[in-house]
Amino acid sequence: MAQAADETAAPTATRGTGRAQVLPVPVWALLVGGLAGLVVLDWAAGFYWVVNHGPAKLVGALLAVGLVVASPRLGSRALPSTACALAVVSLCLSVWLHLEMPAASQALGFAEPAALAWLLLTTARRGQPSWATAAVPLLCMAIVLRPVSVSVRQSTIIMALLFALAAVTALGIGLGMRLLLADRRRRAAALRLEQRTEFARDLHDFVAHHVTGIVVQAQGAQVMADRRPELLPPALQRIEQAGTEALTSMRHMVGMLRDADGEVALTPLAGIDEVRTLVEEFSTIGGARARLEWEGTFDDLPVEVTTTAHRVVMEALTNVRKHAHGCTEVRVRVGRSEDRVTVRVSDDGRPRHVSDSGFGLKGLAERVGLIGGTVQAGPVTAGGWGVEATLPASPVSTASTASTARVAAS
Repeated sequence: MAQAADETAAPTATRGTGRAQVLPVPVWALLVGGLAGLVVLDWAAGFYWVVNHGPAKLVGALLAVGLVVASPRLGSRALPSTACALAVVSLCLSVWLHLEMPAASQALGFAEPAALAWLLLTTARRGQPSWATAAVPLLCMAIVLRPVSVSVRQSTIIMALLFALAAVTALGIGLGMRLLLADRRRRAAALRLEQRTEFARDLHDFVAHHVTGIVVQAQGAQVMADRRPELLPPALQRIEQAGTEALTSMRHMVGMLRDADGEVALTPLAGIDEVRTLVEEFSTIGGARARLEWEGTFDDLPVEVTTTAHRVVMEALTNVRKHAHGCTEVRVRVGRSEDRVTVRVSDDGRPRHVSDSGFGLKGLAERVGLIGGTVQAGPVTAGGWGVEATLPASPVSTASTASTARVAAS
């Protein structure tokens, strides 16, 4: 199962508030310092010394820089709406400069276009679509039209083209980051859905396993109540313990199913080591005697294989309790060769009628097929019923193997 550790990259919009996480302090200090340096550079270059016009340009630059400083605190709707208002102010200032400044003068300045370009990037990255659609073209116009607002000359056209290139670059970066974050959210949602589906399968199998054991013990207790009443209290204690374990498993798994926003643990609930516990519990309940056989080593197996092997044994033992009439012995064998793991569970009972609408073997076949394995179930030669699963020691892609599982029953 894919890990979700890479989902925590870069600043993203937080849920509900729509506010972005603040950039790392060194990066943020470099950005603010660079904009402040551009204001000083424009001042030193004399762009704010034009009589009756310089203060207006300085105020416009300071407003843009101030909005950049405040942008991390603005939500996905407030940011594009404020940027839209600033772009309108900048365009009005350009119109005023065109009407008031002499044709020989220029309307250059780098601090305000740089701040507008940053606002264009952040608006495209995390702005609410309805407001961003209006803010983006206004910001682009405010950036590109400022150099040619007073007069159209070769120098101002070149500056306008350079500003247009900067605006397109900022817009491309912002949209690219937006698409990247949307894809990460989509993959995270798909991962959560996959986990919830997996836990739903676990819930079915665990509940079926525990409840079947409780029913078997209750039936045995009814028989002992008449013949050997002294054995009834221990049987009731085992029923109580099995019920408590079932409730604990249900609370644990339902809690993870309901935790839609939290990060669900990816560690398996059970693996190869817990197979021995399953067999021992099966023998303790009474009825048939279960025997476990090991062959090979299982320490380096992936978690997909170990959890699936545990699932096969659990489902098979549950089916023995439900459907094996007159069963006296169950044999569980787990073996490993170089490239595959074989899990076989067989009994010596007489199989009862099994409904085709059950979810047990179907769900087991789907689970095994997801890692590229196969399942076979049917009568064995010596009598009784057997379930055998062959699992790859290294699971292959689930997309290419989901259809390889099969259940053969006669």
